[in-house]
Parts: sequence; C-alpha cells; structure tokens
Amino acid sequence: MYKLAPSILAADFSKLGEEVMTIEKAGADYIHIDIMDGAFVPSISIGMPIMKSIRDKTKCIFDAHLMINEPIRYVQDVYEAGADIITVHAESCNHLDRTIKRIKELGAKVGVALNPATPLNVLDYVLDELDMVVIMSVNPGFGGQKFIPYTLEKTKQLREIIDKKKLSIEIEVDGGITLENVAQVMEAGADVFVAGSAIFTGDILENTVAFKEVLSHVSKGAKSR
Repeated sequence: MYKLAPSILAADFSKLGEEVMTIEKAGADYIHIDIMDGAFVPSISIGMPIMKSIRDKTKCIFDAHLMINEPIRYVQDVYEAGADIITVHAESCNHLDRTIKRIKELGAKVGVALNPATPLNVLDYVLDELDMVVIMSVNPGFGGQKFIPYTLEKTKQLREIIDKKKLSIEIEVDGGITLENVAQVMEAGADVFVAGSAIFTGDILENTVAFKEVLSHVSKGAKSR
C-alpha cells in the first residue's frame, strides 16, 4: 500500500492544528515533521514543543525527520513528543549503529535518510535493522525545491536490494514530489511520498485527495509490497 506523508514544513503555522486535521480527513497516512538545527542544514525549523502541541489533533503516524548533527542527543525528546518513526541522516551521525539502536530501544520505528549524492553502500551493515530508508530527492534544508532526476535510479537500486534480501523496509522519497512526477517515483519502487508545497499551496483538502487518488489508481495495478 502506497502512503502519503504531507510535510508540515510547508503548512501555515498560524493554523497548524487545523491543517493537520484537514490532511488527515483527506486521507494522509503520515505527518512528516522536519526538525532542522541550522547546522547540518542551513535552516532552523520546528522543535519538539510544536510537535507535541499537535499530537492530539490527529491519529496519523508522526514521521519525524531529524536534519540535525548528532541526533542521538534528541531522539528521546522526539519520541516523547509523539514520534512514531524517527529518521536520522547517515551523514549526521558519528555512530550510526549506536543511534539506530537507541531509537529501537525507545520503541520507535527507525529510518535512515541519505542525501542525494550519498551512496547506498553506507547502509550495507545496518540495512537489516531499519524500518525505513529515506531517499532525499533534493538537498535538504529548504522546501519548494525541484526534484533531482538521478535519485530515481537510486530508488530503483534500493528497491532491488530490499527485494533481493526479502526485507520489510519502506522506501520514502522526500523532496520535490508533485502530482506530475509522483507516478515515476512510484514506478521506481518507493512506498511513501513526502509532499510539502504540492499539498499546502492552494486547497489543502483537494491537493491531498488528488495525491491519494493517484496513489490508489496506480496501486490497483501494482504489485503489493
């Protein structure tokens, strides 16, 4: 089953709770929450207090994406703020294995994100421990960027590896996802699609429904994962 994860980085923060409830009503599966520190990436975004403030507004899975240096320092706080999935960047962890184990100890699902130019082989020794791999299809730090085409091939290669190993791991693609390119990303092997500007620009309800219709339409003829 394909899943939609609207990124609230693009939401109107003056009515964040209302918009979260709207996307849930329209069929969103995950709420994608970008936490940025201004060091690993240029921007600073929302933190745990805002995340906690919207936890009771929705039953959707909270998909927390930590774009911060040494995220192991904050994974417990993120978990306690309501995260169901905690994703860290391979590039930001001095000890990736230790960070993965800590997230699992807390009881959250664990994801590892890879920047566009980071090769898949950095996951060779930890892939079996993961619930999700996030392929960044833009360079992280800002919303509204254009999709980087070569990440399609990277997604295909990862799908082949996961299928060959018979692992139960979701592939999430994050960055520049639109109604125009989402079918291509699905065909490349992704399971979860992060969309920010494409959801929160214009009519949020209509945009979310439109994405869900594309995912549902392709799902009917696609091999179930």
